[in-house]
Amino acid sequence: MTLKFLGISSNTPTDESPTIWLHEESGDLLIQSYKATEKEVEDCQAVGSVPGHSTDVPDHETIIRLPAEMVKYIPRPHDGEDDSAGTAGP
Repeated sequence: MTLKFLGISSNTPTDESPTIWLHEESGDLLIQSYKATEKEVEDCQAVGSVPGHSTDVPDHETIIRLPAEMVKYIPRPHDGEDDSAGTAGP
């Protein structure tokens, strides 16, 4: 697995470190961040996602809370490339 370090929270202490890496072969992001609280998970479940889709969080998944500052490290598609597949942004 080839990983590329993308960024770490600028105000991180030595024992807490929201961090993002890029899996260069698949394009997947690996994110270390804060676990969502029970209340945050309940709120996510109340909002839901796609109609008819379960709001349960399987044992092999989790919900994390990513500090807003960390969004700047998430790679964006290059200008001119097709970025319509799998995106919900503007």
